[in-house]
Amino acid sequence: MKLSFKNRIALNYMVATALIVALVYALVYSIVETTVYQNIDRDLSYEARKHTTEITIVSDSIFFINKGEWEEREHREAQVVPVFIQVMNSRGQLMDKSPNLKGQRLQFENDHSEAEHFNSRLNLEVLRQVQIPIHEKGKLKGYIIAAMSLSSSLMVIHNLRNVLLISFPLVLLGLFFITRYLAGRSISPVREITETTNRINNQHLNQRVPLPPNRDELYELSASINQLLERLERAFERERQFTSDASHELRTPLASLRGTLEVLIRKERSVAEYEDKVRYSLGEIDRMADLTDQLLTMARMESAGGKLNELAPAEEVVETALHHFYHKAEARNIQLKWEAGTFGNFAVPRYYYSLILENLISNALKYSHENGRVRVELNCDSDILQCRVSDDGIGIKESDLEKVFQPFFRSDATGHRAAGTGLGLSIVKKAADAIGAIVTVESKIGEGSVFNVILSKS
Repeated sequence: MKLSFKNRIALNYMVATALIVALVYALVYSIVETTVYQNIDRDLSYEARKHTTEITIVSDSIFFINKGEWEEREHREAQVVPVFIQVMNSRGQLMDKSPNLKGQRLQFENDHSEAEHFNSRLNLEVLRQVQIPIHEKGKLKGYIIAAMSLSSSLMVIHNLRNVLLISFPLVLLGLFFITRYLAGRSISPVREITETTNRINNQHLNQRVPLPPNRDELYELSASINQLLERLERAFERERQFTSDASHELRTPLASLRGTLEVLIRKERSVAEYEDKVRYSLGEIDRMADLTDQLLTMARMESAGGKLNELAPAEEVVETALHHFYHKAEARNIQLKWEAGTFGNFAVPRYYYSLILENLISNALKYSHENGRVRVELNCDSDILQCRVSDDGIGIKESDLEKVFQPFFRSDATGHRAAGTGLGLSIVKKAADAIGAIVTVESKIGEGSVFNVILSKS
């Protein structure tokens, strides 16, 4: 059976409350029953012990003293709850009894010899009895039995039981509907959350869940959903911007290639002109290939999550990254220098750390002047590994420092507007975030740039 959340809350609350109410009802019934019996037993014991002073023992016989006055008192007074008294000898033979017993006699029990209280019957009426032994000079002479009617007390107990049994399901039923109503009011913010989220799609990410007036768990849930929607909106906006920028960056070299080829086929050209245009076209193709590779790298990083975490010694990763760029540095007569400090046996995620170093070194070489210098420093202080990549190239405008890690951003003050794709530093930032590293940049126009990568041991 499928129940709504509101009905499940009401049902669970009703079941829990049913157990508590049942225990309370049982306790009330037990207390009332015990109290009734205790009061009757106290009165019986009092009456029995009182009448032990009104008896006389002659040999083996036991009789009441002044029984005539007792009979006259009963005729004069109306007893609401009559007390029956009976005297038995030690052999269980009837010796004497109160006048109100008339021709009847109380039940004698051999196993109730020590002033115990028990239930018995007199004709069809239920009695409560006590049987007290009578001793004289240390010898058992007989018993005095006192009894009172239990019918009215049992009626009270039975009525109480019936009231509790009838009221129990009625209380639970009423409790279920009250709880269901209150649960419906309590979860109304959940319905608003559901309705709002159902309206939200990639075209309406600006909508937010209304916050409840009380700062409770539902308020925290609504606030968390709004924060999630805020992050999703920013992520979709970045995705749209990224897609737009990627399409633009890919269309630009394609348009150049198309224009160059259209110019070439309009008329016959010299060999030098053909070679010049072909070299230009190959450069555009290389640029497209580089852009595609970097786009694929970013996509691979997004889908891989934490799967590319194979560890390797930091020294090995740096040496491998530097090895890739020695020939490129020599071709432009740039001094590529590695200064290794004390870093011990520090392991780093090979894939992500290689991406960071290769892109930083590539950028440093790309924006350095010929006969310049690029320096890579590696140091470990306590449990922190710091890698520093610096150059003496053209530098970055101070106003652009906060934007350099954005995809496709390229500072227009570098003089190398067409040199890169604008994705290298974005890849550096994503790779650093993936391994928990911090990347900072310092730069001045005409003096070069310094990138610091700080990684803590996990």
